Amino acid sequence: MPGEQHDRYPILIAEDDPVSRKILERSLTKAGYTVSTAKNGREALDLLNRNYYPIVITDWMMPEMNGTELCRAIRRSEFPGYIYTMLLTSLDTKHDLISGLKAGADDYLTKPFNQAELMARLSTGRRILELEHSLRRANEEIRLLSVTDPLTSVFNRGYIDTHLPDEVVRAQRYGRALSVIMCDIDHFKRVNDTYGHQAGDAVLQCFAAGLRQLLRNNVDWVARYGGEEFLVVLPETALTGATSVAERLRQHTEQLAIPFENQDLRITASFGVAGHGEASHAGFRAETLIADADNSLYRAKNAGRNRVITHTASVAG
Repeated sequence: MPGEQHDRYPILIAEDDPVSRKILERSLTKAGYTVSTAKNGREALDLLNRNYYPIVITDWMMPEMNGTELCRAIRRSEFPGYIYTMLLTSLDTKHDLISGLKAGADDYLTKPFNQAELMARLSTGRRILELEHSLRRANEEIRLLSVTDPLTSVFNRGYIDTHLPDEVVRAQRYGRALSVIMCDIDHFKRVNDTYGHQAGDAVLQCFAAGLRQLLRNNVDWVARYGGEEFLVVLPETALTGATSVAERLRQHTEQLAIPFENQDLRITASFGVAGHGEASHAGFRAETLIADADNSLYRAKNAGRNRVITHTASVAG
């Protein structure tokens, strides 16, 4: 429909004939699409590797890389989302059309094409892309739910088991620092016994939110290790920096006023820190990090709680 905008669906045209390319570009621009053009399949693939185009309209017969070769290359590659491909062709035998669809094309249009038919087929393509986007979003939501603690909304123990080893491998590969903080709410059982489990839930939620608030977005992460115990993972952070982070978290926790039934609950927490300045030696493992941090946390509890203890021996080697 003229005037309607389709900004979510930029189109890439691959067409070697300059006249046909210009006519197609004008028609699609007038219909509200953002359009880019390429003179052959190779040029189109280069553009796709730099920018995501959810719709590709390609001529079949082109030099360097023809339309079916472009379709196959698209299906072999990974892109941020699905690419709906349409072949323009003067070949209209059943064998040719089947070959085009087998190459990965979603649809085809024979030349000379009808303008209204082209727009109708693009409308179908947009619906398919919308369904694919909805499915992708639903799958991502399911994935997040599977690795998220439902009470505190931080990651769960399963996420630790999967992603902490990945962090260790990354740190070892590039010789980077990696530290973790094991933290535990002091006298948490007393909260449940005195105020009830709803109060305990409120305390856990506020404590976890406070941890997340003081960490670097998209770098550090926090997970509920179990009960009232949480693990904070600090990539690119040596022990000195991790100890400073733990102290900030301790002070923040000490100052929390957690509202519950017309009163403010006060808590403290203990913190154990472990890590490596340059995580390159073979003895550096996820299990070791957790054990060292847990040992430091145990020492903090025994020393009177509401404090930070660093496992300095873990930097050796």
